Amino acid sequence: MTRLDSVIERLHAQRAWLDWAVRAIAGIDGPVLEIGLGNGRSYDHLRARLAGARRILAFDLALAAHPACVPPADCLILGDMRDTLPSLAARGVPPAALAHADIGSGEAEETAARAHWLAAHLPPLLRAQGIVLSDQPLDAPEFVALDPPPGAARARYHAYRRR
Repeated sequence: MTRLDSVIERLHAQRAWLDWAVRAIAGIDGPVLEIGLGNGRSYDHLRARLAGARRILAFDLALAAHPACVPPADCLILGDMRDTLPSLAARGVPPAALAHADIGSGEAEETAARAHWLAAHLPPLLRAQGIVLSDQPLDAPEFVALDPPPGAARARYHAYRRR
């Protein structure tokens, strides 16, 4: 598979999962966490699909999003996720219905360390039955892996429901 084919497959899977998750959280209260805003493509997709129905909190180390995809100031949280995510409860943010984590850096060890940290610290930030989508596998006893929806390659994206 070429690198172009690989990114196309990953983006198709990401879109299929995001669209599925928007429908799956319809009966679950709580905000959406966009962990790893990056250039803002998936934030923009969620923002369009949710049409203002939910608050979307976007996290990243630094702002690098396209100007059209920058969240409102009160929904943009910059800094290391190891510092910003644990502070959500103190900020008065209720548990989330959906967390979308795009945390891969291209460096295998760094990415694995981020995924390990996130798997250990994300469960308390989600409502029971909340959904987690991630570009990396997240091994947590509170998460049940989900089968992919049509159009999502199993190996390209990871999805879980919180017990």
